[in-house]
Amino acid sequence: MDLNSASTIVLQVLTQATSQDTAVLKPAEEQLKQWETQPGFYSVLLNIFTNHTLDVNVRWLAVLYFKNGIDRYWRRVAPHALSEEEKTTLRAGLIANFNEPVNQIATQISVLIAKVARVDCPRQWPELIPTLLESVKVQDDLRQHRALLTFYHVTKTLASKRLAADRKLFYDLASGIYSFACSLWNHHTDTFLQQACRGDEAAATNSLERTLLSLKDTYCYYIFQGFLHAVFERLKQFLECSRSIRAENVCRDRLEKTIILFTKVLLDFLDQHPFSFTSLIQRSLEFAVSYVFTEAGEGVVFERFIVQCMNLIKMIVKNYAYKPSKYIEDSSPETIEAHKIKTAFFTYPTLMEICRRLVTHYFLLTEEELTMWEEDPEGFTVEETGGDSWKYSLRPCTEVLFIDIFHEYNQTLTPVLLEMVHSLQGTTNMEDTSAILIKDAVYNAVGLAAYELFDSVDFDQWFKNQLLAELQVSHNRYKPIRRRVIWLIGQWISVKFKSDLRPMLYEAIRNLLQDQDLVSCAMCIIFLNGFLPVDDFEFRTDQFLPYLESMFTLLFQLLQEVTECDTKMHVLHVLSCVNERVNVQIFFTDSKNLYPFLLPVIQLSTDVSQPPHVYLLEDGLELWLVTLENSPCLTPELLRIFQNMSALLAGFLLTECFLALNILF
Repeated sequence: MDLNSASTIVLQVLTQATSQDTAVLKPAEEQLKQWETQPGFYSVLLNIFTNHTLDVNVRWLAVLYFKNGIDRYWRRVAPHALSEEEKTTLRAGLIANFNEPVNQIATQISVLIAKVARVDCPRQWPELIPTLLESVKVQDDLRQHRALLTFYHVTKTLASKRLAADRKLFYDLASGIYSFACSLWNHHTDTFLQQACRGDEAAATNSLERTLLSLKDTYCYYIFQGFLHAVFERLKQFLECSRSIRAENVCRDRLEKTIILFTKVLLDFLDQHPFSFTSLIQRSLEFAVSYVFTEAGEGVVFERFIVQCMNLIKMIVKNYAYKPSKYIEDSSPETIEAHKIKTAFFTYPTLMEICRRLVTHYFLLTEEELTMWEEDPEGFTVEETGGDSWKYSLRPCTEVLFIDIFHEYNQTLTPVLLEMVHSLQGTTNMEDTSAILIKDAVYNAVGLAAYELFDSVDFDQWFKNQLLAELQVSHNRYKPIRRRVIWLIGQWISVKFKSDLRPMLYEAIRNLLQDQDLVSCAMCIIFLNGFLPVDDFEFRTDQFLPYLESMFTLLFQLLQEVTECDTKMHVLHVLSCVNERVNVQIFFTDSKNLYPFLLPVIQLSTDVSQPPHVYLLEDGLELWLVTLENSPCLTPELLRIFQNMSALLAGFLLTECFLALNILF
């Protein structure tokens, strides 16, 4: 393909390929596909996307076609592989000038250079790294930034190679440029800190962007522990710097991202090289505990940073590499050394402070959560029980850390937690919101540590003497405690809870369902889900039968009132479980008495014209099947539900169809 004559034609076709008109777009795409294997095509694309006077959309498309071509035709063994002569020209053109003005295109160019480097560097492309090193030293801001961006993508790609020979090449490369990468990072970091202290927001933002890129470059070489020791000092400097940067400043967001990247360096190194991390255990624990569990972090920490610090503590506490064998002589010297460091750090005062701070600070319901409870109780429940946003928030992280630390050091922490429980005996003052929230948090801790507390808590007596009474407190401000107590019982029922106490519990659950507090009702549903399944051998049908009709009616009312998919599915699953657990003793003799509250549930959940059927259908079909299997005869009420059958067979997946056919035949 002659470059001079072809450039105009390719440019015209690329322009057509950016059209919104499919009549123009499709033929252009077909033509570009035919040119993919033509010699010289990628040289034309290079000339087009490096020409800054052309339309951005056209240049963007050109760089994408170039990048896709690397994946398909760059390797020598590929069908229609590019010639070595053309590849030599392309490599030289890609690093001729780092001056792309459009960020998105610059990123794509950096990525495609990294793709070529993965195949050719350093053997066929020895000049790449030296060129990048020289380019990041220039004074021009744009060129320096683009070179840093490319340097990052190249080093990240080379570091990801796994063959032994490739790892050796990368190690040799890293040894040669690590010092430069660190000095570059330190230079941009110092520049940012100076500008931030002067209040020069625009300059500080630009420097921070370079700090972030150079940190990512250095991050690829974190096999060098000297860099990791430097991370702690820089983290402290950045955290202190954040005090002077306003929340609305764009620099604040980038600063926080940089801080998170610092912590990610530590977490990744700990995960991949636990024994090499041994010399950093003490410093890591001191740093994380200081900022998260003492006054040192006040005014500087933010949620994602706290999560990262807690993850760092958790990974050290749980790390199997740091746990000696049952017989100490079977453990490696590295394991014994790491265990000694952990033991020396986690003294009684330190563990007590961590435990108390987790419970009385991080476990507390926040103002935002309480407001959400009042304004959107069902949404609050969905998040509290594992919604997508919940799983990435601070609360689950604190709870997991508490569980792990309590499990590891339960002999030390059990008396601490029991003392907190004993201090909260009796009904709490309704006017003291703080005391109510503290009790909620302590009960949360007792539930999370249920298995560890088996021998230390007489839960049956606690239930009869304290918890049952708290479930009966109807004051509106006591809602958090009612919700927490039913959750707490759910945590303990499979650990230590006498079967004889269940009727009292059923009575309490029924009362909560009658209160119409959606959060407490939803917690009851989750509780019922926990012990109604068939693997609960303590469940006795005769104990549950007196509450069956009222419970079923209340559950169906709740099913009609709630709007969240997760809540509806929980409710219907409980209805199915109730049906399954009690059918042996009552369906054969008295099943018709259940129809007034059973059949409307089946009708609603299997009617494809009703929106809830999307998430209720499977449980509804199972409920329908169990009902039919235990019905002595077909009644008019049962036959009316069969009006839903044709639509079910017409439009649903194999599993649902099999269930429907089982019902039909």
